[in-house]
Parts: sequence; C-alpha cells; structure tokens
Amino acid sequence: MKSETSGTLFLCATPIGNLEDITLRALRVLREVDVIAAEDTRHTRKLLTHYQIHTPLTSYHQHNEAEKGDYILDLLRQGKQVALVSDAGMPGVSDPGYDLVVRAIAGGIRVVPVPGASAVTTALVVSGLPTRSFSFEGFLPRGKRERQRLLEELRYEHRTMVFYEAPHRLLATLEAMKDAWGPRPMSVVREATKVHEEVLRGDPGSLCEHFRVIPPRGEITLVVQGAGGGETDAEVKPQPEPQDLLREIRLLTQAGVNHKEAIKRVAKRFGLPKREVYAAVVEEKREETHSASSP
Repeated sequence: MKSETSGTLFLCATPIGNLEDITLRALRVLREVDVIAAEDTRHTRKLLTHYQIHTPLTSYHQHNEAEKGDYILDLLRQGKQVALVSDAGMPGVSDPGYDLVVRAIAGGIRVVPVPGASAVTTALVVSGLPTRSFSFEGFLPRGKRERQRLLEELRYEHRTMVFYEAPHRLLATLEAMKDAWGPRPMSVVREATKVHEEVLRGDPGSLCEHFRVIPPRGEITLVVQGAGGGETDAEVKPQPEPQDLLREIRLLTQAGVNHKEAIKRVAKRFGLPKREVYAAVVEEKREETHSASSP
C-alpha cells in the first residue's frame, strides 16, 4: 500500500546521445524534485548545465547501491521528491536502478515513469529487422563459457534479439554469435543519435571482419534476427530434433536449473507442449540406453 506521506521516485529518461532528445516533462521534473540520483554525477551534470538546472545531485551506482539506496529511500519516506537517472536512456534497464525501484515499491513509495529516449527501440527500428516481436537480452556474460551457453540457449529464439555491448568486447561477441548461429542477419548500431552515428548491417562474420580493420568506439547496440527469419508465434517456427531438445535441457541443468524447470523452459522456447518435450527426452534416453546395452 502506498504511503500518503512519502515522496515520489521519478524514473527520468535522459538522452542516449543528442542532448535535444529529452522531453519537456523530464526537464520540468528534474527542475522541481529535491534531489537527482545519478549513475555518474559528472555525466549528468553536463546535461543539467546545458539546460540550466541546479537541482542537487547524489550518486547512485552499482558500487554503492546498497548504502545509497537506503539514503534515497529515507529521503522518500521523509516526503522528498527524487528523480532517478542513468547515464543514458531509461533508468532501471541494465543498471542498478532496478533494485531501487523494487525496494521503493515494496516500501509503498510511489514510482512514476517519465519516458523518453531508449537505445533498445532506437536500434531496433533502424535495423531493418522484424519489429513485431523482440527480446531484449542486455549485456552478454563476460566469461567465454557463460556467453557460449547463453547463445546456445538463444539458438531457437524466434523473436528479433537486442543486446548491449562494449566496444572492447564487440569482436569476441561477434565471433561467438557466428559460431553459435552462423550467418544470421544483424545490425550494429554505434553512437546512436550522436555526431558519429553509424548503422552497419550484415552478419556476424562480415561485421567481425569490418571491425577488425576499423576498431569500434562508443556505445553499441546489436540487433540480431531470430531463428527462422524472426517469425512470430502465429507463424512457422523451426522444428527441433529430439537431440536438440536434450542438448538444450542439458545446458540448462549444467547451469543449475532443475530438470523439471529445464523442460518447462525448453518447451516454452520451442512453442511445444511440456509433455511433448518430456516424451522426446524419455525416448532419446531409452534409445541411448538400448544402444549402450546392445552387443
């Protein structure tokens, strides 16, 4: 239940590059709140200076989210108005703002979104890939094994996929996508809305060759076509073989997912009834047992 005496936590979208990409409402909120909680106060101060906003700033990032989260929640309980911003785009997406939002909601504090620029939708609409249904995956794991496991898990994802990536990890990510998915259509959107904005379209292999010659810089968003041409649930999906289902379940169980939940996830991913996946697994194991026992 929302407290009648608490303040409001405003989730304010900020520009992903071009400083003009901010709403009039966001500017008003940033002027009127008591405090702005920013991922990087130096970065946010440039935006505030540009628009002559003098609201006090406090830092809130992944290295101080527990301690500073307590401080911000205490301000809200006192009736203060707080705006949460990330370095770019909507706070709470692939940043520590999510934890603060969850804690605020649990504490009965009003949370209000102030929408605006988004790297996800910006890259998606300019990619030329299907937009009817998409999956945002954020940053891939840094570890090679964990990254490979996730890409294998996404092999049969039929929706268009959107990822964030850092420039120094782009080549490794493109190589991993090429190995896991082959020559699938994709785009690399670099420095969106900024002076050196660039959209490159191709497949993981060709784009990897490009960035070997011209090292990438700046903020990067990847958009990759889903399996079967990015078809939606109402259209045809690729039909997996029983051994594919078994392999996907093994990957999940190796990652710590229990067997029952692994079957449920695989069934959902392929658009199959759980009983059909279970039957395929049982049959595959029966054949393996029979082959092992045959002379």
